[in-house]
Order: sequence, then C-alpha cells, then structure tokens
Amino acid sequence: MAETVKLTINGQAIEAEKGALLIEVARANGIEIPAFCYYEGLSLQAACRMCLVEVEKTPKLQVGCTLPVAEGMVVHTESDIVKKARKGTLEFLLTNHPLDCPVCDKGGECELQDMVFRYGAGESRFTERKVHVDEQQWSPVVYFDAPRCILCYRCVRVCNEGMGVNALGVANRGVVSEIVPNHHDYLECDECGACIDICPVGALTSGIYRYQTRPWEMNHVGTICTHCADGCRTTLGVRNEKIIRGNNRDRSGINGEFLCIKGRYAFDFTEHPERLQSPMMKINGAFEPVSWTQALETVAKKFAEVRSRSGRFGVIGSNHTSNEENYYLQKFARQVLGTKNIDHHRTGDLTTFADALSNHPNALATVDDLYNAKAVLIVASDLSQQHPLLANQIRANVRHHGAHVYTVTEGPVREDKIAAASARFPKGGMLTSVESLRNKLKAEATLVILFGDAVQGDSLRQLIAFGDSLGIPVKYVCLVDYSNSRGAFDMGLIPRDGGLSREQMLAAGDLDVLWIVGANPLKGGAHASSKAFVVVQDLFMTETAMLADVVLPGASAYEKNGTVTNVCGEVQKLKAAIKVMGAKTDLEIFGAIAKEMGPEVVKALGIWTPEKVFEEIRKNVHGYNVPLPVVATGGAAPTMPLNGRVAALPGTVASAGDTLFTSGTLGKYSKILSSVMEAPGALYANKERQS
Repeated sequence: MAETVKLTINGQAIEAEKGALLIEVARANGIEIPAFCYYEGLSLQAACRMCLVEVEKTPKLQVGCTLPVAEGMVVHTESDIVKKARKGTLEFLLTNHPLDCPVCDKGGECELQDMVFRYGAGESRFTERKVHVDEQQWSPVVYFDAPRCILCYRCVRVCNEGMGVNALGVANRGVVSEIVPNHHDYLECDECGACIDICPVGALTSGIYRYQTRPWEMNHVGTICTHCADGCRTTLGVRNEKIIRGNNRDRSGINGEFLCIKGRYAFDFTEHPERLQSPMMKINGAFEPVSWTQALETVAKKFAEVRSRSGRFGVIGSNHTSNEENYYLQKFARQVLGTKNIDHHRTGDLTTFADALSNHPNALATVDDLYNAKAVLIVASDLSQQHPLLANQIRANVRHHGAHVYTVTEGPVREDKIAAASARFPKGGMLTSVESLRNKLKAEATLVILFGDAVQGDSLRQLIAFGDSLGIPVKYVCLVDYSNSRGAFDMGLIPRDGGLSREQMLAAGDLDVLWIVGANPLKGGAHASSKAFVVVQDLFMTETAMLADVVLPGASAYEKNGTVTNVCGEVQKLKAAIKVMGAKTDLEIFGAIAKEMGPEVVKALGIWTPEKVFEEIRKNVHGYNVPLPVVATGGAAPTMPLNGRVAALPGTVASAGDTLFTSGTLGKYSKILSSVMEAPGALYANKERQS
C-alpha cells in the first residue's frame, strides 16, 4: 500500500498519497487551484503561474502543479497574497491578448475569460500598443490567432505526447514567442483537432465551427462515432437540425476527450447535397422519385410474391447499422423470408476468433485494458491509422504506466517509436516473427494481443495457441473496421447452416430478390444477377443503389437511437442528434415493410422500436444480457459472446484498409476528410522504408 501523508488545505484536513501533486490532491478533495498550462495526463510545464499557492513556513509562493504534498504541509489557495498574484498574472497575460471576446469562438468556454471574471483583472496597468500578428490558417481544420495565445503549451504537449505526431513546437523567445506547425506555415498531421479543444483560449479555432454559433445556442447530444470500430463517444453540438461541431470535452465515454478527425469533424456527410431524401424506383429504365407508400407497397408485394412461391432471397446487411437493426434484419430474413442467405462485409475473422477462444473465459480485452496492461503486442495492423483510440490508449499506457509495446508488422508503423521491440515479417512469415519475441513476452506480467485481418483461419488459431503457451494472462482484440462490425457478427448477419456468403450471393444467378441494407458491395465494378429484384437502403445513390429496382433513403447513426458494439465487444448507446427530411431509420423501414406484408408478419417479428428489440437481444443473444443502467447512462457494457465452438463460414474476410482520412462510403461524402492534404492517406506511409 502506498505511503500517505496528512496535510491541510484551506483549513480542510486531507490525507493523500506521498509525492502526489498538490493540484491533483486539492481537486480530488473539491478544492480548485486554477491553472492554464497544467493538464491531467500531460507532462508538467509550470509555465502560466496561475496555480500559485501559499504554503506556510515557505518564503515565497509555490507552483501548485509541480509541488508534491508532504507531511504537515499547510496550504492556502485563496489568501489575499495568492489572489493578488493571480490578478497580476492575468494582467501579464492580457498585455497582448486582444479583448475581442464578442467575436471569439471561445466565448462562453474561455478559461482566461472565467479567471479574469473571477479575480477582477478588469483593466491592465500596461498601456503599450499590443503586439499584433495576423491570423494564420494552418489547414482546413486548424486556424491560429497568435495574439490570443497565452503560451500554455497544451497544444504542443497533446500533439507530441498524446497523439505522438510532433506537429507543433515553439519558435522565438520573449514577447514574440509563438506556436508554430511542423512545416512553419502549414500543418501536416492527423488533423484531429485535439490542439483546438485543449486550448484554454481562442488561439486555436476550428475551421468548421468558427463564427457559426455560441455554445449556449446548441443542443449537445452524446452519441457514438459512426466511422471506425473503436466506439468513441462524440458530443454533437446541434442547432436548427444541423450538426455544428463534435467533441467530447465532458469525457463521458471510453475515449475520454480523445477523438480523431472522423469523430470530431467528419459528421458533414449528413448534409451532403447528394443525400437521398425520397424513395427512388426504376420506371422504364430510369429512376424516379416516388412516395414512401408506393415504394413500400412495391417492396412488400414483391417479397410476399417471391415467398409464396418459395423463391430465393439474398440479404446483405451493414456494419454501420445498429444492433437492433441488424438483429431485426436477420430475424426478418430467417423467419419471414425463409432464407439462410444473409451476410455482411466481414473485416476480421470473428468466426475463427470465437471458435479458438471457446474455452478461454475473460479473454476479450476492453479499451480500458489497453491502458492498464503491462504489455501489448500489435500484429499485422497500422493501429494509429485504423484504430486511433486503441493506439491512443496504448501511448497513454506507455507514458503513465511504462507499458512495453511490441509490434510485428509488414512495414513501419507509428507504434514502432514507443516499442520495446519491433519485427517485420515477409509474406507468410508473420508467426515466425511473433515467435522471435517469445522470451520477451514470457517475462511480462500481463499481455494484450491485437491483430488485423491478415491473421485469420489457421494462423489465428496458432497465434492464440502461442498466447496460451506463454504462461501469463493474455487477452485478445480481433480488429474489425467499422462502427458496428462486431455487432453485425454478434447479431447474426452471417451465413449459418449452409447459407450463401456475400460474394456467393452476388455471383448467384438464381436469386429472385437481393435486399441490401446500408452496404455497397458492388463498388469497384462487381455485378449482381440481372434476374434479381434489388432493393437497397442507403444514404446515397451508391454504385450498388444505381443498379437497384427500389432505393429507400436510410438514416445515419447520428439520426437514430439504439446500440452498437465496438471492436472490443463493448455495447454503447446511440442517441439521435438530428432528423433529415425524407429519411427513415432502417428499423423503421423494416417495420413498415413488415406491416405492408400483413399482420402475421408483424406478429412474427414483433414491435420494431429500439427499446423492444434490445430487450429481445438481451434475452436471445448470448453475452448481451448487459446491465441496462450502464448502457442507458452512456457507459460501455462488455459482452461475453464466447459460448462454445463456432462452425466455419463461407466467404472472405478482408479489411477495407481505411486510414484516418477514409471511411468507406461515409468518408467519400465527407468534405472535411477529402479536403485535408493528408487524404486519403496510406496504410503504411513510408513504404520505401519497409524491410
């Protein structure tokens, strides 16, 4: 047990761990010590002098953010001398800071504004002309107004330490000191916007949010990012049914404040001008907009006619739709349409993964495990490009806990910089490279192994057997691509019991109906049988939708309620932030089709509200009987879907190879993702350095 000390802060007796920082001890006990440069989780800077405190028997004021607590220490955080010092600090900060609060995007959220109001530094004794520098645009995302900067260095540290990018630094000295990007006049980085959100003033502002609105004019809706599989919570600021910004400053999700460019900015696809807002039917060879009534009647009539003559159906689902929608779709396919031909784009070998771990209780790692594990092994994945939150958790683990990271990849990855050991593998030599790390891994206390789509089938079984042979506790993450890839598998969007895979359905010449929900399997020139009646539900007129007979406009994850399951098997809640005219959620569309097919179909499927369907999921899907209060209040509830052997499935498993700046169809329709100079990115940015 850690040694403790007793101290007094503002007359309050406190017991704390010896060596803990005074600012953290005070905040943990409800006593605020203001600071600009201090930020939890980042290195100490002691630059702003706002956290000065009075310590009895000490000749001068002390810096609270770097001062360790000691036995018998008596501290005053709001004495007259402390208040005077803080007021003086604010005067210095306002020497060149422009008083443009009415037009500054940080208005209402500015820490400097709050401190000036609190300590009464309403005017300054400095009357010299302010040093002015013109505002700079570093990228489509990041703007910098140097006179507003108070040189707290938060942005530099969050970029260098938190993101591992090293895109920002400090140039010059004295009054002309300023933050500069890695190319002096422009940024080349992850474009994540963390520097903007962490800035305590309005020096760094967002190219998307600036001059749009004020914080108090928006509704703030917490939901789950709809792009990659990590399951980051994003708080969407909404005004007039339009998403204005995204962040997670309240740290309400598994990601804390972390968001990549997709979670913070790539919500703009929701208002793309090509968004479908009316059902479309092919009439005389050309698409024409029709009413929802006509479209649904047409689809239901065709489904009923084909079912009545025992025709063949094929159903392709999505890894972006909710758990409730995926569960209802597979139930619709199996119980109403009578087909086993149901699948989705599988981006990780979850089938073999579940089978290989059938006798391994507690073998699934959570996002939190990546922050606390003593060691992490990354196999066949550029984690920072494809799973930025998981990569961020690992970097934080290294900084805060000294974790050991091991990488086995085809080429250079960002995690190599923090790795205790790295190994490259030629084609077919992956497991040999993993084996070369055996002695190092055996010496670790705990281990989490993450692996990409290159690890599947027998190689996946061999990797888990390797983990078993180490003699230490090992947990695993089977990496998948999209926001609900894991949930699509768990809900049963897979071709069990002799059903056709996605590829087999597209190649089959005898399907009567092909129903495609939230997917674009014909992208890249693939073709489906010309015989099949094709129904597509999607947000845009994709390559697949162009070949359909009926296209139904669906809603995005930011427009629906429900749940999704992240890459680590943690269930989280979706909450609708906006409504788009003419679009319906996929669950509503399923229910409407069922209603048109008749009361016996509705009775077989049940009520199509997210709450009712999730109740059924909790009863029928193994491992999903998760505590409702955890999910309902915005938490992440781990599932336990491993329940015995799982039969092999037909079809291929392949990652889409997305990067930080691509995200399937949604990425294509995001102006922000396509406008940054780093787009579209590459899985391995330095291929010439591959061994």
